[in-house]
Amino acid sequence: MPLKLLNKQQLHAATATSGKNLIIASAGTGKTSTIVGRIAYLLQNGTDPSKILLLTFTNKAAAEMIARLKRYFDPSIIDQIEAGTFHAVSYRWLKKRYPKLTLKQPSELKTLFRSIYDKREFHRLHLETKPFSATYLYELYSLYQNATLESFHNWMEKRYKEHITLLDIYQDIIDEFEMTKKEYGFASFNDLLILTIKELKKDPIIFDEVLVDEYQDTNTLQEALLNALQPKSLFCVGDYDQSIYAFNGANIENIATFSQRYKDSQVYSLSINYRSTKDILTLANRVISNNERIYPKELHVGNKESSVPPKLLIFDTLFEQYQTIAQMIKESNTPYEEIAIIFRNNSSADGLEASLREIGIPCKRKGGTSFFDAKEIRYILDILTLLINGKDLMAFIHTFEYAKSVGAALAKDIFLTLTYCGDGDILQGIKSPVRNELPKLTKSSNRQLGLFDDHDISALPTRFENSRISQRVLRHPIAKMARVESDALDYFEKYQLLFDSLDVHESSNRLIDKIIRSTLYGYIVDLLATQRAKLKSGEIDKERKEQAKQRIYNKAKLLLELSKPYSDLSRFLNAMILGGGEMSEGEGVNLLTVHASKGLEFEDVYIVDLSDGRFPNRKLMSKNGGIEEERRLFYVAVTRAKKRLYLSFAKYDKIKKTEYKPSQFLYEAKLLKEEGSVINEKK
Repeated sequence: MPLKLLNKQQLHAATATSGKNLIIASAGTGKTSTIVGRIAYLLQNGTDPSKILLLTFTNKAAAEMIARLKRYFDPSIIDQIEAGTFHAVSYRWLKKRYPKLTLKQPSELKTLFRSIYDKREFHRLHLETKPFSATYLYELYSLYQNATLESFHNWMEKRYKEHITLLDIYQDIIDEFEMTKKEYGFASFNDLLILTIKELKKDPIIFDEVLVDEYQDTNTLQEALLNALQPKSLFCVGDYDQSIYAFNGANIENIATFSQRYKDSQVYSLSINYRSTKDILTLANRVISNNERIYPKELHVGNKESSVPPKLLIFDTLFEQYQTIAQMIKESNTPYEEIAIIFRNNSSADGLEASLREIGIPCKRKGGTSFFDAKEIRYILDILTLLINGKDLMAFIHTFEYAKSVGAALAKDIFLTLTYCGDGDILQGIKSPVRNELPKLTKSSNRQLGLFDDHDISALPTRFENSRISQRVLRHPIAKMARVESDALDYFEKYQLLFDSLDVHESSNRLIDKIIRSTLYGYIVDLLATQRAKLKSGEIDKERKEQAKQRIYNKAKLLLELSKPYSDLSRFLNAMILGGGEMSEGEGVNLLTVHASKGLEFEDVYIVDLSDGRFPNRKLMSKNGGIEEERRLFYVAVTRAKKRLYLSFAKYDKIKKTEYKPSQFLYEAKLLKEEGSVINEKK
C-alpha cells in the first residue's frame, strides 16, 4: 500500500487529521508520493472517492497520481475522484451547465481583442500619452484578472497614472471584448475560474477534502476558487522557495499567510531530498538561505550516491561558452535525455541549439513557442474548429487575416457578412449564400471612445472584372464590400475550394490530410516560409525559405500522426486544446527555461549565462518579485540536478559588444570569492 512506502515525515503529513493542512515539500522530497499517500489514507478511512478533489498545475501530474492509485485500488473507485488542473476541472463542471461554452487559447483571444482595439483610432485623438498596444493591454487585463478582485479601472489607476485619460477607452475595449465573448460563447482560461466561482455561489459543490499540488504557484483567482469551494478539509502541498510565477500572477502570499488565515491549521515539512547529491544540496541551501525564511527548513540528503562538487565554468565569450558546453556533452557518457541546459533568458537558447546541432547532438527546446501555438499548426486547428462550429468568430478571424489587406477588424466584418448571407450558417455563407444583400455592420461614431466608423460598406463588384477571380466568387456578396480588395477575394476563392472538399463526418486524420494538400494551405506555407527567410536587408534567402517550408510540413505531418487515434473530430480538438501545452516533440538534450524545468530532474544540469543582468535578470526583477524571485529561480534550476551540476559564466558578448560581471549567486554559492578568485573553475 502507498502508506508503507512513505518515510516518517511523509507519513506524518499524509495521515494528518482533517482540517487546514499545509505541507512544505522542498525540492525532491517526494511530494507526489505524499499526496498519493494522503488520498490512500482517505479512501482507507471511508471517504467517498467522489467527495475528493485533486487540483494540480498540469493534467500530466494529475494523471500520474491517479495512475499510481490504481495500482493499489479498484480503478472504478479511483475514477470517481475529481482530478485535474484548476482549469480542466472548472471546464468539465461548466460544460455540464453550458454545453455551448467554447474554450479559446490566449493567442486566439488576443486576435479577437485586437479586432476590437483596432476600431479605436487613437491617432485622431492627439494624445499626450502613447496608448498601450493591443497585445500589452490584453496581457495587462489577463494579469489583472489573476492578481486581484478589485475593478480594472481602479487597478490600472494605481499603477499607470499617466494613462488616466485613456482608462475610459481601455474599459470600453474590455467591455466590448467581454460582450463579444459572451455573444459567441467563448471563454478564456481565466473565465473558467471566474464563471465557476459564480456558479459555486449559486450551487455549491461540497467536497470532504480538496488537495492542491504546487500550492506556491496559485494566484489570487485560484485562491478565490478554493475559498468558494469551502471544503471540509484542505490539504495544500508546496514550497515557497519554488514560487517562480510572479510574472504570471502567482501570489506567494497565499502560502506565506496560510497559517495566519487558518488559525487552526497544521504545517508539516518534508526535508529529505532523494534527488540530488550532498554537494548540490549544500550549494542550493547556501544560496536560498539569503531569502527571508517564511517557514524554517533546510534540505537534508537522502541520496547516498557519491557526490561530485558543482563546477564553475568561466569563458571569455558567450559563443565560446555555448560551443564548449556542446563539446563537453558530446564527450560525456550521460545519455542525452538525462542532460538539461537551463537558462534564464530565451536569447540563450538559439546559440546553444546551434552549437549542439553543429556537432550532431540532437536537442529539444521547451519554454519557448509551443508546437500547438505555431502558426502553421494553429491554422489547421482553426479550420477544423470552423468545420464543427460555424459560430466560432475567433477561428475565422485567425484564418482569414492571412489574406492580403485584411486585418482582424475587417476579418470580423467578413465573418458577420458570411454568417448573415448563410442565414446564420457560415459554411452555407462561404459555399452557397442564401442572401445576396449585405448586413448593416456600422455603429455610431464616438470620438471619446476612439471610434471612427466608415459608412461606405457597399461597392460594385464590377471593379474586379479584369482580375482572374472566378465568376462564382465575383457573384458572392463579399465582393460588394468596399474594403475587400482583389487579393482578399483571391484568398477567399482558395478558402471556398477547401471547405467544398471537407466533410465533418470524415476522420480527423483524413480532414487534416486534405487541409495539408490544399492550395490554401500551400499559400499559407509559402507566406510563413517567406517571412522566416527574410534577411535584414529585406531580401529572401531561397535556401532558408525551402528549409522553412520543410519544417512547416514536418510539423503538419506530426499533427497528422497525432490525429490517428481520433475518429471523432470534436474529441481530437478538445484533446489538442486542453493537452496541447503539455505535449512535446523531438528527443535529445533538453534546452529549458528555468520555468519549463520546474518539476523535472536530470543526471547532468548546466545552468548558463550566470552573469549580472542575465541571471539575475535585473530588468524582469524590477517587475516581478525582485531579487528574491530571481533567487528562487536559481534554486529551482540547481535542484533539477541529480548527480552533476555545472554553472557557467561568459565575460563578453561579441555581437552586442557588452562586458558582463559574474552573477551575485556565484558569490552566494561560494564558487567565487568577493575579490574574484575562483573555486572549482573549469575553463
